[in-house]
Formats: sequence, C-alpha cells, structure tokens
Amino acid sequence: MSETSSAVTRREFVKWITAGAVAAGAVQAAGPARAAADGGQPIEFKSAGLRCRGLKYVPAGLSPTEKRPCIVLAHGFSAVKEMYFTDYAAAFARAGFVAIVFDYRYLGESEGGPRGQIFPWEQIEDFRTAITFAQMQPEVKADKIGVFGSSYSGGHVICLGALDRRIKAVACQVPLVDGWTNFQAIVPRAAGAGLLKYLESDRIERYKTGKISYLPVVAPDNNAVLNTSDSHKWFTETHQKKAPRWENRVTVESIEKFLEYSPAVYMGRISPTPFLMMVAENDILTPTDVAINAFESVREPKKLVILPGGHFDAYVNGFAQSSGSAIAWYEQWLMG
Repeated sequence: MSETSSAVTRREFVKWITAGAVAAGAVQAAGPARAAADGGQPIEFKSAGLRCRGLKYVPAGLSPTEKRPCIVLAHGFSAVKEMYFTDYAAAFARAGFVAIVFDYRYLGESEGGPRGQIFPWEQIEDFRTAITFAQMQPEVKADKIGVFGSSYSGGHVICLGALDRRIKAVACQVPLVDGWTNFQAIVPRAAGAGLLKYLESDRIERYKTGKISYLPVVAPDNNAVLNTSDSHKWFTETHQKKAPRWENRVTVESIEKFLEYSPAVYMGRISPTPFLMMVAENDILTPTDVAINAFESVREPKKLVILPGGHFDAYVNGFAQSSGSAIAWYEQWLMG
C-alpha cells in the first residue's frame, strides 16, 4: 500500500480483486488432520457449529492417570498451524506440558466459509472453545491452562487473559495491540485514505449483491494487506516449506474488523493473570514502540522480553529464545 495517491491505490485494489475474488465458500477445508510426524495427535472440536481441527501434543512417558498443565495456541493473521506453531506445540510438550494447537474457522484444516475470513472476535471465541476442549482432555489439569499467541493472535491472548479467568498464564510475542494505530504506523497516508474509501464501497457492494471480495495477504511489490518485504518473504517461504494449505487471500471485510480491533483496551484488565510479552527489537509490522508503550498499562505480574531481529525472526532464527522464554514463564506460573 505504498502508492502516492488514493486514485492509484483504488485501481490497485480493483486489480487485486479481479485477480483473486472467488465465490464465498467455493474452497473448502481439507479433511480431518492426520497424526503429525512430531507426535501430534489429530483433534477437532466444534465452535459456532463449525469443526476446528488441530493437533494435541502429550509429554512422553505420561502415565495413564497423570495430568499436566496445558498450553492452547493458535496463529496470527491468515496463518495456519503448520507455520511454525506445531513447532512451538512440540516444544511445549517436550517441556512437560500438554499442548493443543488449532486452525481457526475458515482457515487451514478447519471448516467454514468464506475461506480467508478473519474476524478477531470469532477467532477469540474459537480460542475459548479450544480451552474448554482442552479442559476436558484426560491428560490435562483443568485449572492449569496457559495460552500462547503471536502477532494477530498475540492480541487475541491479551483479550483472553483479561476476559477469561480460566487462563492462569499468558505469553505473547510480537503482538498487535491496536489495529488503527498499527495501520497509521505502517501505511502511507495517501494509500490509507484510498483503502478507507475502498472499504466503504465494498460494504455497499456486499449489501447490494452479497459478493465476497478479496485482497492478497502479501505480494512481491508489497501492495498487499501485510505490506512489508519481510512479510512476503516469510509467508511465501513458509508456505512452500511447511504449510501448503495456507492461502494468500483475506476477505475485504476482514480489514474492517482489523481496523476496529484494539486489544490495548483490555491490557489493564489482564492482572492478576501473569503476562509475558516478547517484542522484536526491529519490528516494522507490529511496531516495537507501539507494543512497549501498551505494555506499560499492564499491572503485575508481568515481564517484557526483547527478541533480536524483526517480526518474523522469532519463528526461525529466534525460535529457541522465544519458545524458551515462554516455557520458563509457564513453568513459573503453571508448574508450581
């Protein structure tokens, strides 16, 4: 979204939609998950009548009657669980926790259409249902639940920590804390004005015809929803290496919901639930300073960790540090 005029921006939006629009629900989710090579067991649960599918990781050597704390985790904007989140789940299990990782409705292996629809409060509801599912598992201590989120879902676990007291520890990395502030920080003013005008026209089109329009999540020239070069590199490389189910499209209505979404509103309500925030020192997608400023409104117990690199480094080169910091936090608050 780097054009210098709203008129040019609008033409780009039309080009994207012409290239990428499909009928609502035309692409359906894959069938039930298979057992993962790293030991994940396929699971599914219903949220709002739709099957959300994922994997359960159980620590090795657990006796039939033994119960452990559980970490529930789901990914960020448009991402599916295979995009390194199964790696986090497996790491949590090696550390002695049960871990449940899943795809939200409309994404990955989970059901529902239109595909690529990303409404934060629907995803939060899926998360809460996943917590209920986790509490019912025979290996899980129902009163020892932690949550883990990253980027967009970093915002989700902020809201969850404030609103759902079943959660006894929260850890997030490179979180979105306010959609509007983030939008203003990374989108040039002219392109932003063009996007807002386009959202207005799309709402009229949806009302008149019911048409579902799409934008690309990433693009080589950064004319996309996530308009940074590191976004394009990470999503395309991870799609090719690990996550063939990921789709490079998001419904236009989802962008409205992004701009309206403000996890920062809930940060003062997280306490007394322990809260860990990990931020990247050079994050240009969810800017570092925006996240740190919001962290100041959280009351104790809390901890801030600065990870090296940019937004996506936590998943790859920084995986050991980010997963290790989260594990140490959960050990402190869930294993005691």
